[in-house]
Amino acid sequence: MVGGWRAALRIARRQAWRAKGRSALVAALIGLPVMALAFAAVSYDSFRLTEQQRLDRTIGAADAMIQWEFDQPVSQPVEGYGAVTVADWQAGSTVQPVSRMREPATAAELLAVLPPGSRVVPVLRDEVRLRTATGIGDLPFERADLADPIHTGRIQLLAGRAPAGPAEVALTRQAARRLGVSIGDPVVTADGSRSWRVVALVEYPNELRAHSLIFPLGEHAAGPAQRWLVDAPHPITWEQVERLNQYGMTVQSRAVVLDPPPPERVAPEWRGVSEPAQARALTIRVLVIGLAVLEVVLLAGPAFAVGARRRRRELALVAVTGGTPAQQRRIVLADGVVLGMTGAVTGIGLGVIAAIACQPLLAEHLFGQRPGGIRVWPQALVGVALLAVVTGVLAALVPAAVAARQDVVLALTGRRGVVRSKRRWLALGLVLVAAGVAAATYGSLRVDALIVLAGLVAGQLGLALCSPSLVGLIAKAGRFLPVALRIALRDAGRNRTAAAPAISAVMAAVAGSLAVGMFNLSDDARTDAMYAPGLPVGYVMVEYRLWDESGRQLLAADQRERLRAAVDGLAPVTQVLEVPGVACPPTAVSGVCIASMRTPIQNLCPYERLADQRPLTEAEQRAARADPRCALPMWITGGLAEAIVDDGRLLPALTGAEPADVAAAAAVLRAGGVVVSDPLLVVDGRATVRFDGSDADQPIRFRTVPAHVLSTGSMNPHTFFLPPELVAEVGFAVAPAAAVGVTDRVPSAAQEDALNAALHQVHPDVWAYVERGPFDPRDPTVLLLGITAGVITLGAAGIATGLAAADRRPDLSTLAAVGASPTVRRLLSLSQAGVIAGLGALLGAVAGLGAAAVIMLAMNQRLATRWPAEPEYPMLIPWPALGIVLVAVPLVAMVGAGLLTRSRLPIERRLT
Repeated sequence: MVGGWRAALRIARRQAWRAKGRSALVAALIGLPVMALAFAAVSYDSFRLTEQQRLDRTIGAADAMIQWEFDQPVSQPVEGYGAVTVADWQAGSTVQPVSRMREPATAAELLAVLPPGSRVVPVLRDEVRLRTATGIGDLPFERADLADPIHTGRIQLLAGRAPAGPAEVALTRQAARRLGVSIGDPVVTADGSRSWRVVALVEYPNELRAHSLIFPLGEHAAGPAQRWLVDAPHPITWEQVERLNQYGMTVQSRAVVLDPPPPERVAPEWRGVSEPAQARALTIRVLVIGLAVLEVVLLAGPAFAVGARRRRRELALVAVTGGTPAQQRRIVLADGVVLGMTGAVTGIGLGVIAAIACQPLLAEHLFGQRPGGIRVWPQALVGVALLAVVTGVLAALVPAAVAARQDVVLALTGRRGVVRSKRRWLALGLVLVAAGVAAATYGSLRVDALIVLAGLVAGQLGLALCSPSLVGLIAKAGRFLPVALRIALRDAGRNRTAAAPAISAVMAAVAGSLAVGMFNLSDDARTDAMYAPGLPVGYVMVEYRLWDESGRQLLAADQRERLRAAVDGLAPVTQVLEVPGVACPPTAVSGVCIASMRTPIQNLCPYERLADQRPLTEAEQRAARADPRCALPMWITGGLAEAIVDDGRLLPALTGAEPADVAAAAAVLRAGGVVVSDPLLVVDGRATVRFDGSDADQPIRFRTVPAHVLSTGSMNPHTFFLPPELVAEVGFAVAPAAAVGVTDRVPSAAQEDALNAALHQVHPDVWAYVERGPFDPRDPTVLLLGITAGVITLGAAGIATGLAAADRRPDLSTLAAVGASPTVRRLLSLSQAGVIAGLGALLGAVAGLGAAAVIMLAMNQRLATRWPAEPEYPMLIPWPALGIVLVAVPLVAMVGAGLLTRSRLPIERRLT
């Protein structure tokens, strides 16, 4: 047996060296996914921080970071995040929270309870308004002594020296770009009252996109410290953490994180908190790796099939000279071993080199942090190498079985014996497709990644088995097509063993590309659904609400007019709306009067307060999800989060609601009612408005009036519309509250800074709010995945059709022998490539969209057990990507085949 394999491997090596072009294509098909996996493995391991590195970037060289929020004992997890008071744990949801917040601690108070010889350094952060390169902007800053070694690892000095005096500052490169300064230049406040000289460029290794400044520690602190870095004489143990918890401190200890205590010593409520997230990540990894293996097999399959057919005569001679079918299979399988190893070595080498070379780009544009080092993750690379060899052998299994059963006489004469598909293969393919759909659906409902993976693999293999019959069915329509395409279809139908593997390869590539596209599109839509905008996206708002210490309005009418003019001067603004709000009457002593909506007591979520105190159990989360009162938005933005006085004219522009919805809302306003977006505020078609006046002689008043719930458009859940008649009824007044600029596009950051500079000239405390939506759509992760999937798709389609064209070279030689012109031969080659790539793209679209739908169904099942309820992944089809794939893949394959078809071909003699 060993000798047989040695001979087979020797034959495979010699054959690979003789057929260098075909061998290179096969190695490329195997090596391309291997390179991607190696690149991903090295990048992931390099950017995956160890616990030590994560602590260095969070707490620097300190032994611990302490946050002292409460004046009573707290319970905390080992990691030191999310501590709650013990009293709240015990109180549950039946009473009001009993936690008591304390005033920010001082250094002396901390040192009094820390081990003797400890040193504490405050973490002081705030924002400062500065002149930027294009106007005025708010930038975050921190006060820290960069010369103090306690910050080592947390803040990295890139150029210059640490700020030493009160007139010096260090800043990140992103802040330098926004401010338009470099080392030696001044940084000036918005009002010009103070400036600092830039003496250093720094970065936060864990937050490369930070637009931040660092001032030296001094008497002008940024408010009280919320966190403290602790340099202790000895490591802070779990026993000391528990002792500090009794004072109300939350402690992130280096020694505890690196050497956690046994689970039985941790409070029961904190055990296994991160397991659901780890389970979700494992599910995705299992699915991605499993589908990657299948894609490699399907991509490499046609290559070995072509190689086996081009060696039919050689294998037939082996059989004539006494070779057994097992020896013939071994020769073809040896091709898989040799070319799999070649693809593995080449792919891994290129992947590692590319990952190391791209680390700076990945850090800046993808991960947003510095890597932990250059780590190649040898275990993963060995696994990838074995994967390449195993998939190469798996891809050669079917060609090996076919080669062992070939008719020796037909092989020696050069004839092709299989012109029809066996019905049992079609039946098996249909059974696999049906079983795959059933298994994937069942696995999604059970949230079992292995069952989902098995279903997806079975489905794609079933489609691959059905492809020969599909080729034969489509070939029957050839009589209605032009000559070249008719010949291509008939040739594909007569040589299905050659066409089917190439179609399967294109199908695998297209399926991966569309699965990524559909998942990314649905993920973006889910992100949008978790975002509650303050205004329609792109709109600009400037609030007028500025009061002095006595509550009197500071902005005069002429100042409001100048503010409106500044908003109107912004390039994207097409219209400026003045939005009225609730104000105090002229006779009021103080000018602060507020209207708000009151949530009916029967609509309050009973689990919301409990979730603020501790993680809910699975039973409690299921109960909360089933309670319509607990349908809480994931997060809410700024904007007009107040009462808007309107008679219906501002509704369309400020909400973007549908005309029918706006008409119904305007009718309610004219009838003296209110318009809201939160249905929990309304009971039996009515809602209650609360009016608060700041004067002692202005009691709180409530008015229950008709209400309309907007079901379309975008509106902050805290914003509502009420009519001027209702405001007058309670004795309040109506006054301009804000200017809103309607835009035709989202303003840039430079335009926003320029607008803030213009507003600053009117009043230094007026600021613009720009609604930018949930996230920038140009997500580098999505872009990288899309480009990678597209390149693999087009490359695999081109290589697969090129191999199929090489397999049909004798046919082109025959055409040349009977007088066909180079144009006819080129058109035939082009048509053959179009048939293979078109059918593969069509099957790939079905497989890819189906796989993405099943994966999202599984993830939705996981989300269905969590509360607060997150939006599910919607099943959205990426129509532009689908159209591009169905058109671009066949087109690229056809153009490549047409360009690579040789005008002069040697005449190949066939034996008869």
